[in-house]
Amino acid sequence: MTDTIVLASNNAGKLKEFNALFAERHIRILPQSQFVQEECAEPYQTFVENALAKARFAAKHSGLPALADDSGICVRALGGAPGVLSARFAGDHPKSDAANNAKVSELLAQHDDRYCYYVCVLVLVRHESDPQPVIAEGIWPGQWQMQPAGGHGFGYDPHFYLPEHGCTAAELPPEQKNQISHRAQALQALWRKMQAVGLAA
Repeated sequence: MTDTIVLASNNAGKLKEFNALFAERHIRILPQSQFVQEECAEPYQTFVENALAKARFAAKHSGLPALADDSGICVRALGGAPGVLSARFAGDHPKSDAANNAKVSELLAQHDDRYCYYVCVLVLVRHESDPQPVIAEGIWPGQWQMQPAGGHGFGYDPHFYLPEHGCTAAELPPEQKNQISHRAQALQALWRKMQAVGLAA
């Protein structure tokens, strides 16, 4: 069993969500920035490859088990974009949620199909060279809403409309989002696998 995991991210929004999700499981989440300021490169075209690279990087620099999340939004009318480029869809200098959202809305203006979904792939490694990473995935379907709404969440949440709730992800109370999001679904799957391999009670 483990009681401390390094999160392979410097994203404050992700750190807050993971701390909330793991607190009830009595596992402490430490940010990667406590051990290394450099961020791992994400050169791959799939979520799982990028997550694995980030997890191994964080484990190497911390000497602790590491959890990486590679997640994003996939829009059907855009051929699955932004996908793995979600965090930097509008460019890297600097990364901007507002610019990313504006770019998706601009590209979707000529499409009637607004179906999209969030995907989250979680990879947990016990150490840098772990030969059997624990991998889990969660998918959260929705519709792209052209006008942003809501003050919670981060990333694409203000445009991610949930028909069954009648609001965007950014309008959901954080506690509710943490029960139904792609990240929550992936974490539930990860937890079951952690129990199966003896990493959690």
